[in-house]
Amino acid sequence: MQPTVKQETIEHLSPVAARMILVALPTHIREAFERRAAQIEYPIEAVLEMALAGFLDSECLSFSDCKPRY
Repeated sequence: MQPTVKQETIEHLSPVAARMILVALPTHIREAFERRAAQIEYPIEAVLEMALAGFLDSECLSFSDCKPRY
């Protein structure tokens, strides 16, 4: 008998995922994201999420309201 696994919908980028993405970016891009996060006093994961979501749907603020039309 298989154990029941609770499936949860993830609507936002986690801090761990954000750090994994940042490590993969060139230094100047990573530093730009970090400067922007400090400037607007948002967590880095929120800034990355807004950038990615905005790329997919220019009218959204985060993944939760992102509705790409592709």
